[in-house]
Amino acid sequence: MATRTWSSTAPPGEFRPYVPPEQTQAEFTLRAVLFGAFFGIVFGAVTVYVGLRAGLTVSASIPIAVLSISLLRAFGRATILENNIVQTTGSAGESVAAGVLFTLPALIFLGYPLEYGLVFLLALIGGILGVLFMIPLRRQLIVKEHGNLLYPEGTACADVLVAGDRGGSFAGRVFWGLGLGGVYAFLMHSVGAWKVRPEYQPSWLPGASFRADVTPEYLGVGYIIGPRVAGVIFAGGVFSWLVLMPAIKFFGSLQPELALYPSTIPIPRMTPDQLWASYIRPMGAGAVAAAGLITLLKTMPTILSALRSGLKDFRAENAETVALTSRVDRDLSMRIVVGGSILVVAMMWALLTFRPVPGAQTGWFANLVAAIFVVIFGFLFVTVSSRICGLIGTSANPVSGMTIATLMATCAVFLLLGWTGDAYAVLALMIGGVVCIAAANAGATSQDLKTGYLVGATPSRQQIGLVIGVLASVFVIGATLILMNKGLAEYRPVQIPVDLDAVRAGQLRGVRVEQERYEHEGRSYILLNAIGSRTVPDGKYLYDPATGQIEIQWQPGIGSDRAAAPQARLMATVINGILKQELPWRLVALGVFLVLVVELLGIRSLAFAVGSYLSISTTLAIFAGGVVRWLAERGTAKTAGGHAESEVSPGSLYASGLIAAGGILGLFAILMKVLEDAGAVPRDLLLVGPHILGTVATSNWLSVLAFFLLGFSLFHFARKKLD
Repeated sequence: MATRTWSSTAPPGEFRPYVPPEQTQAEFTLRAVLFGAFFGIVFGAVTVYVGLRAGLTVSASIPIAVLSISLLRAFGRATILENNIVQTTGSAGESVAAGVLFTLPALIFLGYPLEYGLVFLLALIGGILGVLFMIPLRRQLIVKEHGNLLYPEGTACADVLVAGDRGGSFAGRVFWGLGLGGVYAFLMHSVGAWKVRPEYQPSWLPGASFRADVTPEYLGVGYIIGPRVAGVIFAGGVFSWLVLMPAIKFFGSLQPELALYPSTIPIPRMTPDQLWASYIRPMGAGAVAAAGLITLLKTMPTILSALRSGLKDFRAENAETVALTSRVDRDLSMRIVVGGSILVVAMMWALLTFRPVPGAQTGWFANLVAAIFVVIFGFLFVTVSSRICGLIGTSANPVSGMTIATLMATCAVFLLLGWTGDAYAVLALMIGGVVCIAAANAGATSQDLKTGYLVGATPSRQQIGLVIGVLASVFVIGATLILMNKGLAEYRPVQIPVDLDAVRAGQLRGVRVEQERYEHEGRSYILLNAIGSRTVPDGKYLYDPATGQIEIQWQPGIGSDRAAAPQARLMATVINGILKQELPWRLVALGVFLVLVVELLGIRSLAFAVGSYLSISTTLAIFAGGVVRWLAERGTAKTAGGHAESEVSPGSLYASGLIAAGGILGLFAILMKVLEDAGAVPRDLLLVGPHILGTVATSNWLSVLAFFLLGFSLFHFARKKLD
């Protein structure tokens, strides 16, 4: 079998899977399921970490397939179908995590806490919904349209599995990335051998800041998305941090004592971080919202076509009575789909009714409407997501645009019904969150089922593996969100007089009590939340009843420049804009018109908008990865067998290892900080770098040098041919 001719792109009439239907191989084995669940947990956590920080996610199927080939081989001879189950099960963690981090952190921006149980259940509902709705669509989209819907990531993953089965070795490149990236991240984050963020604030351009988070995951993400997209993202950062912010500083200096809304601090006294938080983020949110809508409008013909085709195919499949006995045609029963959908409605209603977000209780009827909306929009956008992924791939799937459409339709209905309170804003987010998770997971599920179709897997076993991957990953996704929100949080002393009685009576617009008793460093405070207030900047604050004023500003980790979560901020902007009209509209409008200009220039507005919202410390590091790819691919397209455009190029494999290493070691550093704050381990237990290297460890040049060497390692492995 290892020598027979096989092509993943053969025409439908001539295609035969790599493993023939009549052949039986070990497939759904215990070790394959356990390895898949393990990778689902790891890549689910890594995706949350990287996605919150970079605003981008990358597919995990190929790295998992590569790692599986090597690891299962160490446990004895493994079949290609076992490796396929590993990557299928593991990839569910990445896709569910992407849907979660794009939406659910918006709870923080709406003024509500993130709760583990809530995130767990919503991720579970959305993830399973994405798998269930793909079961009746698989035969039409994956099999019958094999020649029309290519599913690029799924096809590339099949090529990797086949090459591994024939003796090709790719895993070494990923392990090199894991090893070198892990050592780099550990020395930087935990040991403190050099700064994470070298920075230069030029006196000749007040308000500007040159900075970069020199992390391996940003370098890897920049390499994978390529120089063009990385360059557009960086252009957005340059415009915000080196054009807009210096301009605000310049014109604000003309009125040295004037505090311009939404800031309550005079502009001449504001740092670059304060300028970004007060003025750039609202502009960026408007830009991302406008770019998302434009992307949605551009894909609307494809979406409508996909919907029509999907509904037609669904009816046709229901009408078929042909008994499918072949192993490669065996899906889970439609009874499971129908019963699972009913169960999802019941779970959603029960969650919203009996375990709502604290302070956001809604009635049973509104909760039932929400559960029905989840199924309707879920099926709609699962169909759309799968077909679009077949055409242009998972990385270009406009899941955010689909979620915006869901939120706009939901909020419009709520507005007509008079449901405009805070609780209904949360309810709208719950609907959009589950739909986003389902659509994201459906796109990845489609790629996995395409891989299985090409290699000759049993669809029903893949579908079970996907459900197991969802079940495994949801345990860590919510925990990772909460860990980052707490571990990256900052407490800054402030003094802001506030009339607490006016807050309780609702007379101080935009400020409300979030928690009556909040413990911090042995003292008890009242936790206040400010959104859209003209007297208190947006944020969370600790009010001291003894002094009658705010004493501490609490900056949660999610929403800071270290975990900006731009998509979640966008969802909160859409909800607040429709239901509550609590936005600095002039700044939002500036972002909208900025995107229109960019679109007229023929530039990808969504990438530019995300870059304008993120900190330049993120966009500059990502751009560095894109530059390394540009340098590595110069002159290689003809001589290296097309590696320049390959999904499994040596550079992309090494970059995947860097991303995984940066995410794992970054989370480890955050966990250590949380344990130190809780007194479980001594403070600065591993932070020996400054003691050994002195001021060298805190210098900018050492950080730049270390990042340059890491980039050179990526360049070296990208130019080195695969074995």
